[in-house]
Amino acid sequence: MAAITASDVNKLRQMTGAGMMDCKKALTEADGDFDKAVDVLRKQGQKVAAKRADNAVSEGNVLTQISEDGTNGKLIALACETEPVSKVPDFQNLVQALLEAAIAQNPADRDGLLALQMPDGRSAQEHIIELIGKIGEKIEVAAYENLTADQVIAYIHSNKKLGVLVGLSNVGGADVSEVGKDIAMQIAAMKPVAVDRTGVDASTIEREIEIGKEQARAEGKPEAMLERIALGKLEKFYKENTLLAQQFVKDGNLTIAQLLEQTQKGLTVTAFKRIAIGG
Repeated sequence: MAAITASDVNKLRQMTGAGMMDCKKALTEADGDFDKAVDVLRKQGQKVAAKRADNAVSEGNVLTQISEDGTNGKLIALACETEPVSKVPDFQNLVQALLEAAIAQNPADRDGLLALQMPDGRSAQEHIIELIGKIGEKIEVAAYENLTADQVIAYIHSNKKLGVLVGLSNVGGADVSEVGKDIAMQIAAMKPVAVDRTGVDASTIEREIEIGKEQARAEGKPEAMLERIALGKLEKFYKENTLLAQQFVKDGNLTIAQLLEQTQKGLTVTAFKRIAIGG
């Protein structure tokens, strides 16, 4: 059995960022072999990840990046269990590294992001597992969004747990940065389910109609009137829950569609992405 010295432990700690005791145990298990000790620490991360797989993650960081030409935006949320971990430099550095890898390699979705090869040759998922081993709590990519449009505007809430991307079309050379940010903040606050009614999925429409019928029935309305009443309530749902039909929070006299038209004729939102950690 190789003798494990304090300098050996410190060297492994500098290499991996793992705790002193974890490094000592890893070196002992690896009989002083540093490469094997690193593997031991990575396996430890896998064990911790498996053990804490069902734990809730309600803290973390959301980051975004817009391309230089303004036509593409990426939004990533790395989540953890507790707020102190979200402030640890290793955690924040990992979010930034994942975002930079996404910018360089342009994955289409979350699975693609996790499979990305990082500068050291390991995958993004392997880096996450390694950090789980160091920190000892669940860490995961809660969401990743990639949006392309004529112009993309980003917004990150002050708590860094909520982010929005807005894709605008028919910009026509106008400066839409201010209205774009206003709309992004609207999305953050009002949580629309779609850009307009055509984007609302059929199951949501069916559910809203059934809810409307049940409400009317509970109010004692005749059965013959339930469908018409429910459709009326559905119209209200569209106004309150689809972006272009919503009242602008800064000016209740305008809908978002009217705000856009007022800013630049034909200007509209083609898509948006909203991600939030913990809600």
